[in-house]
Amino acid sequence: MTRYAITEARIVDVVAGKILEGQAIVVEDGLIQAIMPQASLDAGLRKVSMGGRHVAPGLLDAHTHVFISQFNDGGDMLPSEMTARAGRQLSEMIDRGFTTVRDAGGADAGHKAAVDKGLFKGPRLFVSGKILSQTGGHGDHRARADYCSCSSASGTGTSVIADGVDAVRKAVRENARQGVDQIKIMAGGGVSSPGDKLKHPQYSLDEIRAITDEAELCGRYVMAHVYADRGIRRAVECGVRSIEHGNFLTPETAEIMARHDAVLVPTLITYWADGKFGMDFGWAPENQVKNAEVLEFGQDSLKIAHAGGVTVGYGTDLCWSPKTYQGDGLAMHEAALGVVEALRCATVNNAKVLRLDGKAGVIAPGAWADFVVLDANPYDGLACFGHADNKVVAVVKDGIAQRDDRKLFAA
Repeated sequence: MTRYAITEARIVDVVAGKILEGQAIVVEDGLIQAIMPQASLDAGLRKVSMGGRHVAPGLLDAHTHVFISQFNDGGDMLPSEMTARAGRQLSEMIDRGFTTVRDAGGADAGHKAAVDKGLFKGPRLFVSGKILSQTGGHGDHRARADYCSCSSASGTGTSVIADGVDAVRKAVRENARQGVDQIKIMAGGGVSSPGDKLKHPQYSLDEIRAITDEAELCGRYVMAHVYADRGIRRAVECGVRSIEHGNFLTPETAEIMARHDAVLVPTLITYWADGKFGMDFGWAPENQVKNAEVLEFGQDSLKIAHAGGVTVGYGTDLCWSPKTYQGDGLAMHEAALGVVEALRCATVNNAKVLRLDGKAGVIAPGAWADFVVLDANPYDGLACFGHADNKVVAVVKDGIAQRDDRKLFAA
């Protein structure tokens, strides 16, 4: 049994939006057992002093791609090498303070098992497996001159092209058979895909309903890549729970999302980073035009969703741009929502997105003992999680230090 108390800490209470002092966090077997006054601790209990540092909940990234790190790498890169690179990406993510991540397509149950078994150092991982796309949709990356028929379910790297109610049901069942945690679909056009427009919805209503019905039957939910307001509304009204990106959201559709208890996972940092690096890694001018468009409206969608009572999470979607910017998106959320709500996006809000309420994103009894220790008060500005002015000195997952620059947890 591993039992100890974190003391001399300034605890970041993300629910109340304040700092707690004079309290200790009692950890037992990977869980938070209690939050109590330091003076009330048992004399014989091992105490781990933070020396006055701030201790925040472990961060959650609800839209990552740990299996993807080079543009179009699915065409020439074998899965074995992609998995090896995924191991490195996962290790770097937890060192940044992200103790739980949801992969939005590509990573599968094998990557999750590698982390759970200690083969890879990394965050707790929730995987989507193969992304479902219609022919000509955002997940269809065939060249225009490629006439290979993909009218029924067929694999294309990190996506599976599935057309028709029977085919999409089978694709959901196949993903479930392989142990995914949620189902990802392409419900609209994308920035990087050549054959579609951002404003065009994808999949018929019958196909989306079949996907969400099949997902519910096997205990999963559906997350949908979609930018356009019409596409968001169609997806939510057909049972999609998690809207990814959602940059062109309107107040009217935000009200519909709130009524359906749907959540929004923005991915602002990827547009900034891709705008900077896109032409270097192989984007065409058309991709850059699309990227600039979604970047322009991104922060407005956060404000609209929050004002409409929609839970706003935090995602990064850094596929080809450096994943070192994973924490920098928090400052963009801060600019739109303020520092308190922005930190909630990557903690307690994302816990709701991943259906982990009470287990992740909070420092509270019964939650996982996941912490980020900082040499700064995050409520003074979330740039402390960014790559340029990073103040993270330790990261704890399940009560075990994964990073410990100051040797705070050394026995």
